Amino acid sequence: MGTGETQRAGMADLSASLALLTAVVLLSEASRRAAAKLLAHRAAYAVELISTFQLCACTQELKLLGELGRTEPRVMLTLTYLISVVHALTFSGAICNPSGALESVYRRSLSCSGALWRIACQFLAAAVARSAAPYLWALGMYELHVRHRSLLFQCLSPIDVPLPAAAAVELGCAFAVQSALTCFKGTDVKYRVHIIAAVITTLVYAGGRFTGAVFNPALAFSTQFACEGHTFMEYSIVYWLGPVLGMTFSVLLSDKVIPLLSGRTFQKDTEFLPAATKKLQ
Repeated sequence: MGTGETQRAGMADLSASLALLTAVVLLSEASRRAAAKLLAHRAAYAVELISTFQLCACTQELKLLGELGRTEPRVMLTLTYLISVVHALTFSGAICNPSGALESVYRRSLSCSGALWRIACQFLAAAVARSAAPYLWALGMYELHVRHRSLLFQCLSPIDVPLPAAAAVELGCAFAVQSALTCFKGTDVKYRVHIIAAVITTLVYAGGRFTGAVFNPALAFSTQFACEGHTFMEYSIVYWLGPVLGMTFSVLLSDKVIPLLSGRTFQKDTEFLPAATKKLQ
């Protein structure tokens, strides 16, 4: 296939995937609004379920486009940034990440039972998205899906380094995202969503070739755990333990270590101040 034909095929794949992603987001948004009207105080769990499904379904399609499509890496990174912004603006308070639910328990913004229900919704949505994807691809709505169907929906593990290194990559990615969320939590939302999306895109660029850079246990369960190449336990260590530890280390650093070091630094500085200045303090 010539260069021109390859580019046209890549554009066709991209256009079809964009149409599908748009449909998923619009359908999810309509479902969220309906849930908010019909379920009242129970709507939070429905929104969690719907939003996590949106995240997983969109990522399934982007993953397929990146692995089997003929789309340039820079275009895929642009899509990653854009879809991250869309998710942030449409999730309506949903967490969509078990690590985030655990952090909310630590910060006492969620009860233990509330967090467990949220996590259950996240994994249920992840399982539904993983099960539904092959049925959608089997329809062969466009060429990319037809090619994937001809390969019997083959999925290979993206882990391309030893397991300890893979877990460290996922840990580092989760640490970076959590640290960015903590650092910019007071920033206006219209700026914060772009900052976080830029961080996510950078991490996907840096860590994608090693593990796929998922750093979300529920999302990994939907997109990676069904792939050949590693056992359930190995995937759990990389994609569950790694991100949870990354979030934990970030929270401990921001809430315990930095305040402790800042306090000690302040105390050391005051030791050299004149006595009169100390009294004024």
